[in-house]
Amino acid sequence: MARVESGSKARRQLVHTETRSPVEVVLARVVSFVFGAIEILIAMRFVLLLLGANAATGFVSFIYDLSSIFMAPFNAVLETTTTSGAMFEWSALVALAVYALIGWGLVKLIYALSPRRSSQTVERVEESEDAQTQQ
Repeated sequence: MARVESGSKARRQLVHTETRSPVEVVLARVVSFVFGAIEILIAMRFVLLLLGANAATGFVSFIYDLSSIFMAPFNAVLETTTTSGAMFEWSALVALAVYALIGWGLVKLIYALSPRRSSQTVERVEESEDAQTQQ
């Protein structure tokens, strides 16, 4: 904070600087986050099935139930291979690829439709005068 004294009054200047990301960048980050979360759920499902995790446990059941929403369009695409309790779910790999491509495509579409990609820096100067200073 700078203090400039002139006569019997003191004047203060306060500079506020903030950086704003364009709406398009924020939207692209949200899309990436959502599709990343879907990818992580499906990947966890794939690994848990591959390792033969007990579906009766709470965490495994939660992951299976939550990921089944996103796996529904792909359940009948390919067969699931079962070997000694472990399951290799081929349709989960297809779902991972499809969701990755959809997320990537949406982010590229957002960037293609928006001309701005850089942040904006905004500075605001506030000035105030103090009451009489003591001399």
